[in-house]
Amino acid sequence: MIYVRPIPLADAARPEGALPLAGGPLFFDRVEILERGRAPAVLPAAELDAATLAPLTAPRPPVAGLAMGRPQIMGILNVTPDSFSDGGRFAALPEALAQAEALVAAGADILDIGGESTRPGAAEVEPAEEIRRTAPVIERLRGQGIAVPVSIDTRKAPVAEAALIAGADLVNDVAALTWDAGLAAVAARREAPVCLMHAQGTPQTMQADPRYDDVLLDVYDWLAERIRAAEAAGIPRARIVTDPGIGFGKTLEHNLALLRRLSLFHGLGCPILLGASRKRFIGTLADEPSADRRMAGSVAVALAGAAQGAQILRVHDVRETRQALILWQAVTREAAETAAERRQA
Repeated sequence: MIYVRPIPLADAARPEGALPLAGGPLFFDRVEILERGRAPAVLPAAELDAATLAPLTAPRPPVAGLAMGRPQIMGILNVTPDSFSDGGRFAALPEALAQAEALVAAGADILDIGGESTRPGAAEVEPAEEIRRTAPVIERLRGQGIAVPVSIDTRKAPVAEAALIAGADLVNDVAALTWDAGLAAVAARREAPVCLMHAQGTPQTMQADPRYDDVLLDVYDWLAERIRAAEAAGIPRARIVTDPGIGFGKTLEHNLALLRRLSLFHGLGCPILLGASRKRFIGTLADEPSADRRMAGSVAVALAGAAQGAQILRVHDVRETRQALILWQAVTREAAETAAERRQA
């Protein structure tokens, strides 16, 4: 099987014939051809047929009301006692509501609310307890007039159902509909978008010597299969987001391999969500053991993801990520406009 990775233009200049990447603000004019057991090859995009180019260039439909033509920031709100970065800080309802409001004020385009930690080694939470932690927060947010989309971060059908009733808009499942057979039916019946994330193993086992034949292509194939399963369950591709699952059953080298070629996943025809904020590999590379002091590294990874066309950036540090994106976009936009003017002169 041949895999085609669009190579985004890094300097923002748009050569004649450059193609839009997934309908967004980036362009590409070359692709990397990947095949198991063979060295990668780079070809001009113009040499590919229309059917091969279609999933790489087609605009993505809006997800939960958010346009997918630019990077959107998903603010993380963990209402748990044991999340790896901020466990316990927002477990009580008043603190959770205050943090949600702060994330929106800082520029979050969507909130991701989770009531079960999925850090390595975390224990499973009963659905009733997860509902108790999450549904009241969502209901109160809606009651206070906060209108930004809300994602429920859960593997469980009852939790997703309660959250959607309370006002959530999207189901973010770290198990990609494999943990609870009923979750796909809930999302299909309620016409809710879903994010399908790759993970090898469960939170209890995922970091116990994860192995792949080829992490990039193995994750791609697994997500392609999960997209087909979601479609068979009645969830159209237009309502599916994919996430390669940085840190979920991956070593440092696995994470870097996925990040370096993240644009491959545009070939699935769905928006890409990147969730790398404050994760262990950042601390390992930057020699920073404290998760809440990994903001700079997290922003750097988020920008690297945006430069490969990721449509949703799931982050703890919303204000800093928003500022970095604004500056990055302003600089590259000016560079692109200057290059266009030179070509026209």
